[in-house]
Amino acid sequence: MTVDEKRETNRRRILEASRKVFFEEGFEAANLDEVARRANVAKGTIYRYFESKAELYVAVLAADADVFVTRMRETLDQTLPPSEQILKTGRFYFQHYFEHRRYFRIFWALENQRLIGGLPADQVRSVIGVWQQCLQILADQIERGSEAGDFVACDPWETANIFWVMANGLIQTDEYPELRELRGRDLQRVFNDNIELLLRGLRKSG
Repeated sequence: MTVDEKRETNRRRILEASRKVFFEEGFEAANLDEVARRANVAKGTIYRYFESKAELYVAVLAADADVFVTRMRETLDQTLPPSEQILKTGRFYFQHYFEHRRYFRIFWALENQRLIGGLPADQVRSVIGVWQQCLQILADQIERGSEAGDFVACDPWETANIFWVMANGLIQTDEYPELRELRGRDLQRVFNDNIELLLRGLRKSG
């Protein structure tokens, strides 16, 4: 095995072990000694690849980000009217959360200032980059609807952000029992109703 192959193997083993530890214990309680034990490497080896626990945490979450963005792009069907396309993409987004709750938390990483404060700037930008790709997919569909005359004239990027904040805000209510109780309605029903309400504001009357 070459030096480069050994480095790649170690990095992959560290990420796999970290994924299990972070998902079992959470960011705060996760112990890098346990990560090292499961990866069968010395603890010092971890710091050859990752400068901090926060950087390692985001690396674990980001490892599947490209797959998520690719799957989101796969929902696109240019034969669909823009409003139906947005509904289709919304359904994918909602379903993905329930199938991959733990990976989905990459989208909320920037809300944890204790976590982000320990990250290098390039790591923060990598998280923002995932958001930007997803928002651009949505903004493109909103712009397509406006150009086709289906939607009112609007700022596609701003409108995409409104959809994004609504979707994530609702989904996050499922993370806490108190917010689930406050919501008082089936999450999928509320999620779909909110997308439809936003689409009503976009569609041209008549």
